[in-house]
Amino acid sequence: MEKKKLKKIFRKIHLYLGFTTGLVVFILGITGCGWVFHDEFKNLFDDYSTVQVENCSFITPLQAKEKALTVYPDHHIHGIAYNQPNEALEVIFYEASPEFYRSVYLNPYNGTVLHQEDNLSGFFAFMLKGHMRLWLPKDIGQPITSYSTLLFLLIIISGIILWWPSSKKQQKQRLTFDWNDKTKWKRKNYDLHSIIGFYSSFFVFLIAFTGVGIGLGWLAFITYKVIGGEKSLYFLQPNNQTEIALPLDDPNNAIHNVYDITKNQFPDYKTIEVHLPESDSLSILVEVLYGEGQFHDVDYLFFDQKTSELLPTESIYGSYADADFSDLVLRMNYDIHVGSIFGLPGKILAFLISLIITTFPVTGCVLWYGKNYGKKKKQLVIN
Repeated sequence: MEKKKLKKIFRKIHLYLGFTTGLVVFILGITGCGWVFHDEFKNLFDDYSTVQVENCSFITPLQAKEKALTVYPDHHIHGIAYNQPNEALEVIFYEASPEFYRSVYLNPYNGTVLHQEDNLSGFFAFMLKGHMRLWLPKDIGQPITSYSTLLFLLIIISGIILWWPSSKKQQKQRLTFDWNDKTKWKRKNYDLHSIIGFYSSFFVFLIAFTGVGIGLGWLAFITYKVIGGEKSLYFLQPNNQTEIALPLDDPNNAIHNVYDITKNQFPDYKTIEVHLPESDSLSILVEVLYGEGQFHDVDYLFFDQKTSELLPTESIYGSYADADFSDLVLRMNYDIHVGSIFGLPGKILAFLISLIITTFPVTGCVLWYGKNYGKKKKQLVIN
């Protein structure tokens, strides 16, 4: 097939997919900008998170449960997050349907209720709902955002093909903003669309691809298998190895001292989140987090309720030391998507890339309008 005909096909693909997904991509870019620094802004205003250090032990998970249920009785506790000695303890409530997501902050030494928070309200929750599902019901909005982002990957690829210069003269023109007083707005708009698109294409593709990996499980599965993964991508919580069941209120149940055991084995922790088992037969899940807003290096530990022994899992969500390359690629997906994999500089980069993404639908529409309806004293030829 001739090169011109091939480019014509890719131009049609780029145009039609751009019109199909443009509004969604614009919303995802704006809401991505609004979400990326949520941890940093939250820490500026949460005056309830700091407590006076006391010379005594933290309350147990069951004591924290009892205190938190006085605020939200009859609701499900997802986890109990122990932080540093001078930080409040967070009890997290979550139910999927109808969606209920609240936090109760306690003094970790005496259980005093310090603050309660609705995690589904406020600016950042609004941004996240828009980013995940366009403020629509989850069953409707999430497929739209996921598949629109998948199509956006094709737009990026077709854009690179259309941009690719066929001569050295074009190469120089398409790598720099060669503007002067006589440069028309069509040329400037085209340069903004194509040159910025080229320089940011790698990062835009990376953010979009990791976003699709979050929304589409089948793509995450294919990616994992292609790079040699052999474990399960599902979160698998093993049963206790001992057959003797112990209720949570039994003093011999490991739930009473699992925080102390974890703290002693992993002293460099930032947060230790204990999950109360749903039944007497399930192990106790404990997550050990080491950084603010980073989740790839989390240790997912499973303790036998009776013996306190660590139990293995066939999932990628296990001990960080047991994760191989393919496991780490999948576990780093969210951190790469929001930029936290590189700390604050990475988040700044993710913010800028999200901001750039919002310009593509705008400059693309202006480019199409100028080509088809603008005044054509001198038509801009784009090879």
